[in-house]
Amino acid sequence: MSITNERKTEVIQTHARTPEDTGSPEVQIAIMSERIKNLSEHMKEHSKDLHSRRGLIMLVGKRRRLLDYIKRKKPQVYVDLIKALGIRK
Repeated sequence: MSITNERKTEVIQTHARTPEDTGSPEVQIAIMSERIKNLSEHMKEHSKDLHSRRGLIMLVGKRRRLLDYIKRKKPQVYVDLIKALGIRK
């Protein structure tokens, strides 16, 4: 359900502003999107896992709040990010 260190490093390198950037909102959203994708696959297989469902819903909400923040601060970055990640609004 969680992502591997290699995949996390790859996601960070793809969405980082600078080479040492690991905490910008864009990177956080990209990592959350990867985790959401993994949890969604888990939920397809284990539909009665209510603890994981709650975690998924909380993660989606956190990502939504970060996306709203980016939309307020940098609208063009928001548009580019949702296109790159395949998120629909």
